[in-house]
Amino acid sequence: MERDRGDSANQFFGGLGSFLRKCIFRILSMGPIPNHIAFIMDGNRRYAKKQGMEEGAGHKSGFLALMKILRYCYELGVKYLTVYAFSIENFKRKPEEVQCLMDLMLEKIGELLKEESVVNQYGIRLYFIGNLKLLSEPVRVAAEKAMAATAKNTKTVLLICVAYTSYDEIVHAVQESCEEKRNEIETLYASKVSNGVTEVVEEGEINGTTEHDVQGSCEKSLSESQALDTTRACNGVIGVEKKKGVTLHAVQGSCEDKWDEATSRTSNGVTEGVADGKKKQWMHPTIKLVDIEKNMYMGVAPDPEILIRTSGENRLSNFLLWQTTNCPLYSPSALWPEIGLWHLIWAVLNFQQSHYYFEKKRKQL
Repeated sequence: MERDRGDSANQFFGGLGSFLRKCIFRILSMGPIPNHIAFIMDGNRRYAKKQGMEEGAGHKSGFLALMKILRYCYELGVKYLTVYAFSIENFKRKPEEVQCLMDLMLEKIGELLKEESVVNQYGIRLYFIGNLKLLSEPVRVAAEKAMAATAKNTKTVLLICVAYTSYDEIVHAVQESCEEKRNEIETLYASKVSNGVTEVVEEGEINGTTEHDVQGSCEKSLSESQALDTTRACNGVIGVEKKKGVTLHAVQGSCEDKWDEATSRTSNGVTEGVADGKKKQWMHPTIKLVDIEKNMYMGVAPDPEILIRTSGENRLSNFLLWQTTNCPLYSPSALWPEIGLWHLIWAVLNFQQSHYYFEKKRKQL
């Protein structure tokens, strides 16, 4: 009898809470609703210590908090959510702690795919963002399986950043962009080869520009220090130098010789690239902003409009440095497992208050 009475009370208050939440969200929807919210889920270990829990229990509580926030964002109409689940830097922790987190990640990925999970209830698509090669094979395979299983879901997108840092993402994007340009050069080069001698390539044939209009780009990997040159700190938020609408000079001009080398090979003692006594004029391809952004791990989603980091910290910790040039940072003092509805509401209200200013900045860029 007591149990039935308790269940009835829980159902009543649960239904009342859901009704009140819908009313609040209806009021919020009178203003602009963010399309993309990103979260740095900070404070799981401190929460476990605070509550006297065993190591790892804080992250399990953090997963429940994520499911709760995911439900709220879905009801509010937020299309994209990104969470910072595991940094590349986290691999430097004690091996037993890293293994515990990998095991927990594997377990939770399995839970996300269950038929009764929030993911299947709300038609959520999953992306695992980062250098997935660094993950243990079981976790990587599970992540790939989860992405494939939810590929047709379209209502909401959850991006889970694992084995991720922004530096690694930028370096990866530069490498991929350079590789694409090199392939374009080699394809064009191969098409010009005839009878062992390469025809002259006229100025402007590559990228539709003259030799003076284009700049070299580096085929090889950028070091972390070079990647750092593409960013600068400003009030705790990292902005990319000349991010929108201009050539990305930070990744150009360092390896032009590589392009010349690739296009001036010798065959049977005859130097290719010379025809009718003329020296072939090769253009150095331009790496443009659109090339870099296309190859970002986060290229599958628009830039976030709110970044929430729990536990009161204002640091970005190498998270979405490229994407948060004009993104307000909200830092509630609550630890991640303690985050709740009112923290989300307050973040959205702050977003709506400053929306005009940030929208104006985005349009300028």
